[in-house]
Amino acid sequence: MQKKRLILPLVFLTLFGLQSCDTTDVDPAYGDWFKLSDLDGLARYSAVGFSIGDFGYLGMGADEDNYKLSDFWKFDPSKNTWTQIADFPGTARTAAVGLNIENKGYIGTGLDIEDNKLNDFWAYDPTSNAWEQKTDFPGSARRNAVSFTLLNKGYVGTGHDGNYTKDFYSYEPANDTWTKITSIGGSKRVGAASFVIDNKAYVGTGNNNGVNLSDLWQYDPSTETWIEMLDFDETTVARSYGYGFSLNNKGFIAGGSSSNTVWEYTTGGDDGLGEWLEVTSFEGSARNYPVAWTINNEGYVATGSNGLSRYDDLWKFTPDIVQDDE
Repeated sequence: MQKKRLILPLVFLTLFGLQSCDTTDVDPAYGDWFKLSDLDGLARYSAVGFSIGDFGYLGMGADEDNYKLSDFWKFDPSKNTWTQIADFPGTARTAAVGLNIENKGYIGTGLDIEDNKLNDFWAYDPTSNAWEQKTDFPGSARRNAVSFTLLNKGYVGTGHDGNYTKDFYSYEPANDTWTKITSIGGSKRVGAASFVIDNKAYVGTGNNNGVNLSDLWQYDPSTETWIEMLDFDETTVARSYGYGFSLNNKGFIAGGSSSNTVWEYTTGGDDGLGEWLEVTSFEGSARNYPVAWTINNEGYVATGSNGLSRYDDLWKFTPDIVQDDE
């Protein structure tokens, strides 16, 4: 193939001052997407999901009539099949967060059937196929927050509570307690994406007052600090309501803002702030509000919306595949 390379000057700002420039590369033939079995349930957007072990879980969201749903589904990649599991017993919702902590799924926050913002928090145990309500999220009730898991703790922050927010909280499942941590730097935001590499979390993109963001912040739980890794002028990176996942110690941010572009983030680089590579674009319809998981170093993306369209499809991204030109 003929490799395209785009070199852009970048300016970085950390919590401690200006840093040196870095580059952004483009390799549109790196990685490949595979279409899998459609969700057995209704097409939907703004659903919530998580992975546990070798399975992906997806549920709730809203259908084509914007009716909010309570059903939940389990996907088995080895069989390429969906199985319905216990319905969510709490309030049906959209715009929630989902994460895995110690082999249980957790969901919380979001919007109820009347678009009231929520702050409840629930755990799903796959061994008993049962849900249990936990201590409420202690921040303001909100929608479209972002979440991640580090060292057996869950983290939830940012989102919209009537205003844009940037506060963050950690959740300890062993004693069902929340602790307020340092707020993310930079702008308040809604609809951000996250991924984890080497026990550090990365949160970026999102929207603030109608402007899509392209920055990326690293959270180190050992120091409880955020450092800005990237902030550069590349319009195809800026987005909101997309998704992030981690594969092979690399982070990926994709989708959202009706974009099909996929960006891979690698730590290090000449200045230690990382490097971006644009890889194979998502091959399904461009969409907002999808659900994404990682299972065995492959990324999965399902459902979502674009305008009035609602999706029930499921796609798998396999990295480290180089496609040849035909």
